[in-house]
Amino acid sequence: MSIDTGKLAVDIRDLRITFATDGGDVAAVKGIDLDVRPGEVLAVVGESGSGKTVTARTILGLLPETARIEGAVVLNGTDIVPLTGPRLRELRGSEAAMIFQEPMTALNPVFTVGWQIAEGLRAHSSISKRDARTKAIEILRKVGIPEPEKRVDDYPHQFSGGQKQRIVIAQALALEPAVIIADEPTTALDVTVQAEILDLLRLARDEFGTAILLITHNMGVVADLADRVAVMYLGDIVETAPATQLFAAPQHEYTKRLLGAVPRLEIADRPFTGDASAEPVVAATGLEIEYPGRLGKKAFKAVQAVDFEIRPGEVLGLVGESGSGKTTIGRAIAGLAPVTGGSLRVLGHEMRGMREREFRAKRRDLGFVFQDPASSFNPLLTIAQCVAEPLIVHGLARNAAEARDRVDELLEAVQLPKAFGDRFPHELSGGQRQRASLARALALDPKLLIADEPTSALDVSVQAKVLDLFTELQERFGFAALFITHDLAVVDLLAHRVVVLHQGRIAASGATAEVLGNPQDDYTRRLIASLPVPDPVEQAARRAARA
Repeated sequence: MSIDTGKLAVDIRDLRITFATDGGDVAAVKGIDLDVRPGEVLAVVGESGSGKTVTARTILGLLPETARIEGAVVLNGTDIVPLTGPRLRELRGSEAAMIFQEPMTALNPVFTVGWQIAEGLRAHSSISKRDARTKAIEILRKVGIPEPEKRVDDYPHQFSGGQKQRIVIAQALALEPAVIIADEPTTALDVTVQAEILDLLRLARDEFGTAILLITHNMGVVADLADRVAVMYLGDIVETAPATQLFAAPQHEYTKRLLGAVPRLEIADRPFTGDASAEPVVAATGLEIEYPGRLGKKAFKAVQAVDFEIRPGEVLGLVGESGSGKTTIGRAIAGLAPVTGGSLRVLGHEMRGMREREFRAKRRDLGFVFQDPASSFNPLLTIAQCVAEPLIVHGLARNAAEARDRVDELLEAVQLPKAFGDRFPHELSGGQRQRASLARALALDPKLLIADEPTSALDVSVQAKVLDLFTELQERFGFAALFITHDLAVVDLLAHRVVVLHQGRIAASGATAEVLGNPQDDYTRRLIASLPVPDPVEQAARRAARA
């Protein structure tokens, strides 16, 4: 890696961004200075609302009309702030490109991935269709898409989450821009795929000399990839330093707090103290879940020969890569995916051949916390109405007003002011919405809570608070829990036992400290080796060992 210290790819000076809202002007960025050199990765970190994404989007002129921008944002010698229309479009893609957080929303579902990569090439040059297709195949091969000659004609939904993120990176690299802005590029990815995406960004830096502005809340990712780090808090940059220096000796109190909130794989022993002889809340024996084939394709076995139990009051961590079957198992326990083989007993009810009418009464003993709280709430209902919904559905209240006392009690249990019940979901932050989601899941005093990646989209300080809250609530209410996640550090913190899934089968299972502290199988060892740690020196050594 060689950083060009002679010139700047991005030079931001005294940047101020204010948004006009119905409640008055809101200052999102308050006079910051920032620069990125060619061949350098600058990570901008901070909580949601700190101003990091707003700052990055300014480089491409992607802010809404309600934004007022002052200062200078110089991209490869051109000040972006006064530009509009055609000149801005000229710079997007050729001078700077963006990798968005959610690849499925960044890709157009009605066009093939090859067409979408070629579209950018043809918009910025007079390249022919045939040559654009050839270049698209080349770039897909470079980012590690298998059989690119065939896959170039596939649609986004035909790729896994990690492959879709590779395609978005291919789009960004196609025009060889001077700057890539990567906005939370690995947030929803499991650790092994995340490691591959980071290697890909490192390749872009080293092979193309690309400057990368990395926006993330994952300090392990920062330690793995960044050369320098800028820490943002409430619209200001409170600290900038080389990555090794910042992790070794953070200066600002907020940076210390941010690093202190990072969950680490410490192999904590959390023994189960409940009644081990009690009838399990969930018992799977030889569990199989098969999805039927369509349009002449073979049926797909998502889960095969899986055995596990969850006892009353126990937290079981279910981990594995995307496609390993962990969410499928969670859905089967909730009666949302059919059991096609073996046995799955949930709260004493056999789920194989389950009829909805028979299982409906058991649903009040199940709580579900979804990965994305924003999309799991009805945007037209207040938080109080959303939390009251299970009570109304199960006949414990006639309407939200009648359930309000119980709702207020639940909001206070998850450390939200009861006045928040009168707000709508979009008026809460991500962490506050996830707390409200927990309140809704606990409304009926469930015996079993299924939490599917509930913290993956939250920044580290908010994640730490939600995890502390989850532990406190689990000990207070004594519910059993299935915690589905790709983050081994989270499992280490919460779970009494862990099951590691690989391609629909169990690779390892047992007490958390035993499985993570002394892994016996290659797959679990690979998962642990792929987990980025918040220490650049250790992370470099781990990366070398993995290579």
